[in-house]
Parts: sequence; structure tokens; C-alpha cells
Amino acid sequence: MTMPLIISISGVRGVIGESLGPREAVEFAQAYGTFLRRSAAPEKTPQVVLGRDSRPSGAMMAGAVAAGLMAVGCEPVQLGIVTTPGAALMVRHLGADGGVVITASHNPTPWNGLKFLRRDGAAYPDHEARQIHQLYADKQFDAQRAGAVAQTSHNSKTHAVHVDTVLQICDKMLIRARRFRVVLDSINGAGCVVTAQLLSELGCELIHLNERPTGLFAHLPEPTAENLAELGPQVVRRRAAVGLAQDPDADRLALVDEKGTYIGEEYTLALAAKYVFSRRQGPAAANLSTSRMIDDLAAQSGCTVIRTPVGEAHVANAMLEHHCVIGGEGNGGVIDLRVVPVRDSLVAIALVLQLLAETNQPLSALVAQIPRYHMIKTKFNCPADQAQAVLDRVRRHYAERADPLTRLDTRDGIRIDLPDGWVQVRASNTEPIIRIIAEARAPQTAERLIRDLRALAGL
Repeated sequence: MTMPLIISISGVRGVIGESLGPREAVEFAQAYGTFLRRSAAPEKTPQVVLGRDSRPSGAMMAGAVAAGLMAVGCEPVQLGIVTTPGAALMVRHLGADGGVVITASHNPTPWNGLKFLRRDGAAYPDHEARQIHQLYADKQFDAQRAGAVAQTSHNSKTHAVHVDTVLQICDKMLIRARRFRVVLDSINGAGCVVTAQLLSELGCELIHLNERPTGLFAHLPEPTAENLAELGPQVVRRRAAVGLAQDPDADRLALVDEKGTYIGEEYTLALAAKYVFSRRQGPAAANLSTSRMIDDLAAQSGCTVIRTPVGEAHVANAMLEHHCVIGGEGNGGVIDLRVVPVRDSLVAIALVLQLLAETNQPLSALVAQIPRYHMIKTKFNCPADQAQAVLDRVRRHYAERADPLTRLDTRDGIRIDLPDGWVQVRASNTEPIIRIIAEARAPQTAERLIRDLRALAGL
């Protein structure tokens, strides 16, 4: 079955040679460049940062995007293979008008995609993303004549700028004094080089798995327990303090403790928040699919959590609006506005190592201090045109229930909060699937919530 081109607030994703290729890349770049030019001064040549992850199709896509941008009078600044947060940081560092990152994040190698960034490095909110998508659909591009076609340039400083900025939010000398031994799985993705540089600056002894940015992923790229079979044993064998696993564009981070136990992605944000709340007072932001752990940690510090729909742009915009001290998503994405308003695995690494250094406790002990929940994440194939019918069935069922103990949130799919846990059903922004997530104190409660909602949704 041919996978369709997926267009959402999270960007554009498709399978190379099926739904996505040079033509789509050129036209999306023209649409984005047109969007930028129409909001710029007539005499201005908008500058657009252009980065990519390590996928083999990346160079082809970068050439096509650069051509499309130049054709509508925008100047692409080509960064080469860089992380998504690194590219976002360079938008701000260079004072550019926007950015494009060529990545399909956690999707396997056959996929690729495009992510568009504002001048502050954040992803575009819904209404502006829709404008770009509409320009693409209408093929309404402001093509330039020969004399106005822009040129391109290159910049090789992304890694240095990224590392230097992350070091400013942690105590470099304190972490260096601990001389942590760390096992890192970079999955042959965009984080290989820059993350090794950060860990070197932090005085860590690095055992690096899948350390060459070839884009030939050594295992399925999403950093889940089943995909990280090698990491835990390596942590134990090497007597490391922590195991770190990135996704291909290095905006997400999963953790393994010193015993080789996969802690998972949900704990990445929780541990980062635990450290930040100990030093800074203020609200946090997290999406509706993120564990209640962050709510508990915030309450312990007298802070609050602002919940948003799933999507990095939603969380980042809430953080900017409410001046949040920390934020992110339960998929291992941590956002610290002092660095950049997108998820950043390097930020997560620095904050977790800072917590380990300050407390002088092993990671397993720090995890044990956080109120524990059992979360189940499931997904089911479901074409986009059928997803709404699934959501409608669930919504009707709960709308008909007059239960004061049940709270319904319909901002992103449907989340049902109950006294003993919560469950959410939503269509993915990046894949033709339906996700059901449940969380409760007891595993059997979470399993029941999943089972009941599956039956109700007909999945």
C-alpha cells in the first residue's frame, strides 16, 4: 500500500519515491518562500536556514528545497547535517527569517519530511501552517525572474553554537568533576557529532553506539524499549551511570538507568522538570498525552502545568505566552526557552546530568522519588478519512454520560480524566494511525482503560 503524503502542524512527511520526492520538496519550498516574501518588505530577500538529518535521501531533498527557495527570491543558508534543535537555534543566531529542517524524525529510513520554523526558531502555529499548506495546494508561488533569483550560502557553525548555548544552562565544572561514564545510542542520526562534542565538554567518558551519521539506522529509530535492546546491556557491561538514546533528528531522548533498566521517554521530561523546579519558580507546559508525573512535581514546588494539544508548536507557544521555566512532551522531548523553543535532546542530557551531579544519587534512586504511574501507549492503523468517525463514536458516548467525576477534553482527539486514571484517543499528526494512551497508578487499571476505549472506538 502506498503511504499518503501527511501534511499537519508538525510539517510534511512521506515515503521517498512514493508520496514525497524532489517535486513536492521544490513546491513546498516555493510555498514557504512565498509565505515569507509576502510578509517581508518588498526590497528584502528573506534568509532561510536549511538543515537536514542524516537520511540518504536528505541531500536530494536539500537540493530541491534550496532550488525552490531561490526560485521565489529567498536565500537558503545551508547547514548540512544538523539536529532539528540546532537548526532552530541557528535561525535565531543568524537573525534569519525562517527555517526548513529536512527530517522525518522517528520514522524509518524510507521516510523523509519537511519542518518549517519561524524567525524565533519555533514551529508555526496552526493558522500559519495552514497558510503555507494552502499556498502549496493552490500552487500560488511568487516565482522570480532571472535577475531576482536568490543565491545560496553555507554555514558550518551549528554544532559549536548549539553546544555553547546548552553549556550556559548547566554547571559545566560540577558535571565535569563527576566524570560520568555514559553510553549513547545516536542511531546513526543527526545527533552523532554534536552530542559527542557536548559530552566531551562535560567531561564524560563516552561509549558511543551507532555513532556515524549515515542515516542507515541500526534499529527502528523510535527510542522505545523494544528498539533499544543493545543499550541496557552495554550500560551494565561498561558500568555506566546512564544510557542515552536519541531519535534521528535528536530532538527526543530516552533514558536507561545504571542497572540497565529502560526508564523510558516519559521520565526524560519529568527528571528535567525535577531539576528545573528545584532552581526556578514558574509554570511548565506539557501536552495532553504526557504523564501526570510533571503535575505532581510541579505541585510539590508550588508550580502549575499548562496542558496543550499534542504538537511541539502548541507546547512552545504556551511556554512563550506564559513564560514557562520548562516544558515538553512525554515522547522524550524537553524544551528550555533559554536555549531554543523546540524539543532538544542536548538540553535534556545537560539537565539530567546536572541533576545526577547535584544530588550525587544514581538515576534509579532519582526515578524512585517521582510518583509512579503505569502508562500504556498503543496505536492502530487508521486512514485519516476514517479517524474522525472513531473519535465521534467516543465523543458521543461520553457526552451522553452525566458523570461529575469524569472530565472530557476535546482539544486534541478526546482525553477522558477519571478518578483512577486517564485515557486519550487521537489521530496522529505524522502517521495514518490512531493512538490510544492510558495512565493509572495500577497497571490493571490502565489495561482496562485501553480495553474499554478500544471496544468503544471499534478498534
